[in-house]
Amino acid sequence: MGADEVADSHWRSAGERIQSLIGACAADGPAAQARAEELVREVIELYGAGLTRIIAAIDDRVLADRLAADDLVGSLLLVHGLHPHGVAERVARALDAVRPYLSSHGGDVRLLGIDNGVVRLAFSGSCRSCPSSAVTLELAVQDAVRTAAPEIRSVEAVAMQAGAVIPADALLSRVRTDRHQPTTWCAAPELDGLRPGEVAGFAAGDTAVLA
Repeated sequence: MGADEVADSHWRSAGERIQSLIGACAADGPAAQARAEELVREVIELYGAGLTRIIAAIDDRVLADRLAADDLVGSLLLVHGLHPHGVAERVARALDAVRPYLSSHGGDVRLLGIDNGVVRLAFSGSCRSCPSSAVTLELAVQDAVRTAAPEIRSVEAVAMQAGAVIPADALLSRVRTDRHQPTTWCAAPELDGLRPGEVAGFAAGDTAVLA
């Protein structure tokens, strides 16, 4: 493990260490714990004020994006509400980052929307066809989304509905050449092989049909 990886691992666990130290102070009584918590708040507010001035002094969007892209700096900007990207953009970027991983497993994900802190995602491909892989892939996506947007309340996976088959009556009404002529049936191919979210097309007489 390189020096950078060691440093990353150290700061990623900083929150746990701080919480552990505050808990240890509680052994000396409520007053000691309160002082420890107040100390942490003062430090957070101090470096938060410094970050605010730094961001205010930056008028280069490229530089701001580079700072936000850094895991450590980006997480601190999120804590203080200083991140240059909104929640929708951060979630979209997180999904773009995990798409190659999903694609390698024959799957994909689409952002349906973000409402009241709830991120709604639609998974397709093997993400939905194999229960075991679906759980693994969806957890990976949820972790990426929560890391990019810790302020969200929940992530919901929505199953993509299979393509609807056009009713026979509607099909017949399209292939009739004369409303007064007898009904004519047109053979359609088997559609059982369609997977959820897939669309197939075939010709019924002179009419193109999607199912």
